[in-house]
Amino acid sequence: MPGPAPVADLALRFDVAKRRFDLAIAGADLALDTTPATAMVVSLGSDRFARADDLLPSQPSAVPEDPGAPAELNPRRGWVGDALDSQGRRIGSRLWLLERAKESEETRRRAEAMATEALDWLATTRGYLVEVSAEWVRRGLLGLLARAGVAQVSVRRTIGGGAA
Repeated sequence: MPGPAPVADLALRFDVAKRRFDLAIAGADLALDTTPATAMVVSLGSDRFARADDLLPSQPSAVPEDPGAPAELNPRRGWVGDALDSQGRRIGSRLWLLERAKESEETRRRAEAMATEALDWLATTRGYLVEVSAEWVRRGLLGLLARAGVAQVSVRRTIGGGAA
């Protein structure tokens, strides 16, 4: 397989105080990221559209129990940019489906497979070797470590409502 394709994404930086990602600035310009790190963050941090055979963590209702709660447009979620892809490719991961899963070895393996699925496009489109591992950090908290090229991204997901 040839080396990774040279691509630059708009760089994202994590703001620890605000606990969120934002576009990175370099001088007066938006910063570029020539590593796969930003693409990995978007792929792992966005909700991929659930497949028809996926069991949803909660069943939607026409009327929310809390009148102040926002309406849920599509219980299968999905990334808005998918509508623009003429080839039908999906962005994001299905990790959100594990929100109510039980803490088990099977759930850990499913999370690893879902994260790998989310990053597969980096191998097929950009030529990166992608490696993903998952481990229970503590009760209800799953840690994922993904590597592609020189980039390494660590993600933690609450599973089963066990972690704060």
